[in-house]
Amino acid sequence: MWIKKQIPNIITLLNLFCGCIAVIFAVHGALEFAALFVMLGIGFDFFDGFAARILNAQSELGLQLDSLADVVTSGVAPGIVMFQLLTKVFGQPLYITADSWDITQTIAGFGESYFSFLGLLITMASAYRLAKFNIDTRQTSSFIGLPTPANTLLIISLPLILKFQQETWIVDIILNKWFLIVLTLLSCYLLNAEIPLFSLKFKTWGFVENKIRYIFLLLTIVLIVLLKFIAIPIVILLYILMSLIFRNEKTSV
Repeated sequence: MWIKKQIPNIITLLNLFCGCIAVIFAVHGALEFAALFVMLGIGFDFFDGFAARILNAQSELGLQLDSLADVVTSGVAPGIVMFQLLTKVFGQPLYITADSWDITQTIAGFGESYFSFLGLLITMASAYRLAKFNIDTRQTSSFIGLPTPANTLLIISLPLILKFQQETWIVDIILNKWFLIVLTLLSCYLLNAEIPLFSLKFKTWGFVENKIRYIFLLLTIVLIVLLKFIAIPIVILLYILMSLIFRNEKTSV
């Protein structure tokens, strides 16, 4: 019986494990591998809640552990990814090698890339949102503000697009320092904005009460098939727009 109730927590810890690996890869500039492990972590993050409901094993410990794991996978990891992207556009190497511990050389090596630390605002905004979520009784069946996994998918899609879909105009946009700075600030705002957003959790499978979810999932599949990784930012925008359009619908969101 004890083991049964620990299964959701074990899945949550796998989320944390993937997040730690993602951070290691991100620190070393291997952003596509960091993105892979972030997506694995987000997958575990989805299934721990599903397992808790199926096994009737919800607990206060599980709630707190879930947020702590998300701080790493959907907070620290995307923050470092953005840090690395900003470092790249400010003309510095993707990471500082560890063969020198001379702090003066390390500080001098940053140059203009001090602006890269703006990427860590995503980590702080994510942590703030997760802490707020745990005490906000309004977010039991829907969200207020962009969920951290959705924001993380938005951020990690950038290195995946750069790696696998290298159209010149897309690369020019993503590697523009003002685009990255604005996106960083915008993501921090969306995480904590008072914007009602629907949840993808299904309480029943009926179409009427889940219309917005079915439509969103169908459009998501179509966009991913057609656009691959470029679809991810579009899907996040679609999620926000559909939430605003359907917020007055009588369906449960």
